[in-house]
Amino acid sequence: MEDLMAPRMLERKFWKNLQERTKRVVLALYEALRSRDVDTVHQILASDLEWWFHGPPSHQYMMRLLTGSEKVGKSSSTGTFEFNPEFIRSFGSIVIAEGCDSSRSISWVHAWTVTDGIITQVREYFNTSLTVTRLGNQESESSDCSSPSSSSSSSSRR
Repeated sequence: MEDLMAPRMLERKFWKNLQERTKRVVLALYEALRSRDVDTVHQILASDLEWWFHGPPSHQYMMRLLTGSEKVGKSSSTGTFEFNPEFIRSFGSIVIAEGCDSSRSISWVHAWTVTDGIITQVREYFNTSLTVTRLGNQESESSDCSSPSSSSSSSSRR
């Protein structure tokens, strides 16, 4: 019986390790964005990153940050947007991150694809009617954001 269980245990261990590695890559990206560490961001993101954006065009904060159109310390009426994930869960090579900016009443979700330690795809959702189901046994998490769905949504691909 032990011989039959060994492959399942190895498979579970493989998937758990993969999920931990992919989650660490995404956490490293958020930390590099927060500290404005351009070199690390370039090392983590594929040069041909596939990017999907779903939400109001005015909420393309990540694109402005990564393309350099939002400068460090830039003074504007809206200020600099900070991506601080409140929830991160990995499913193999896919990592889901949720966050919000309660001062702007903006909720966001990122779905990252990590291949060989490099982020190759991101799907970014802002204030849309997207619903994310949290899997697993978790305690109820509180959040400062409870954002209404936005009827305005557009899709653009980089």
